[in-house]
Amino acid sequence: MIKVLVIDDSPLIRRLLTEVLSQAKDLMVVGCAEDPYQAREMIKQLNPDVITLDIEMPKMDGISFLKNLMRLRPMPVVMISTLTKKGSPVTLEALELGAVDFIAKPTVNVSQQFVQYAQFVQQKVRTAASARVRSFKMSQDKPQDVVSISEFDLKALVAIGASTGGTEAIKEVLLRMPKNCPPIVITQHIPAVFSYSFAQRMNRTCLINVKEAEHGDKLTSGTAYIAPGDKHLSVIKKGGNLFCALDESPPVNRHRPAVDRLFNSLVNVCPENTVAALLTGMGSDGAKGLLALKQQGAYTLAQDELTSVVWGMPKAAIELNAATDIVPLDKVAHKLLQRAQKT
Repeated sequence: MIKVLVIDDSPLIRRLLTEVLSQAKDLMVVGCAEDPYQAREMIKQLNPDVITLDIEMPKMDGISFLKNLMRLRPMPVVMISTLTKKGSPVTLEALELGAVDFIAKPTVNVSQQFVQYAQFVQQKVRTAASARVRSFKMSQDKPQDVVSISEFDLKALVAIGASTGGTEAIKEVLLRMPKNCPPIVITQHIPAVFSYSFAQRMNRTCLINVKEAEHGDKLTSGTAYIAPGDKHLSVIKKGGNLFCALDESPPVNRHRPAVDRLFNSLVNVCPENTVAALLTGMGSDGAKGLLALKQQGAYTLAQDELTSVVWGMPKAAIELNAATDIVPLDKVAHKLLQRAQKT
């Protein structure tokens, strides 16, 4: 039984989340707190396995509480977030501080899709309960241990897929990328309103250029292209050059963008020049695509269990024998670029 503490200043939201979580036989709401001060005492008394935390609360905002919690008593946290462009920077900050994941704040429209919403929330909480949580340490948020390689294969391309825990994992990889690195294409499971903010945040932080991919973008060295949150990202070849292609076709593996969609597009375009990584995430999206790339001559790696927040996608790839190497997060950038250098 997974014990959950709900923290929210709204009685309506507390009641709704309690109802949603209590429907699952393996989840039990052990308490509800209306502010962080009450929550602090309830955490001591009830010892929950997971907490859901509202970002906007009186007395102390959710970010300040999360920062203190992850420093003093790290535990799985799922943020209750407003999925808007205005709310995206603070939600990304929560993930940076150590929150495992986020879910949309329930709205009046939830009643029309209550069963679907309930299953979604329940699964997020289950995943959080089994996630690897670390204590919060002030992030340097600046390029670190940048890989020093003088020349790369001009045809080389780096591809990365991730889900739960992926925003921070991707940041760690990109912070190590030098300005002359090959083009990088990235699919991260993320809502549409967050992908632009995520790309902007990475662009301010890294040595390389980072942008939200646009249809028709020509892939150039020293630039990372992140799939928009509601579109599949593929790579196509025209006149000897590679370009981003976006589309809104149905979800693959229940995701749009889907990692398999990106990886499979590379199988058709430049598998022998691709180096690909499957990072932390729930489920198995990307595992089959990684295998297809490996079978066509690509170098492939999966993030190891110890450094993954959720070892789902990388594990699925390893079970398929899709990974050439299994690598800790701090070695991913070096391994990828080592295989992409000019020989």
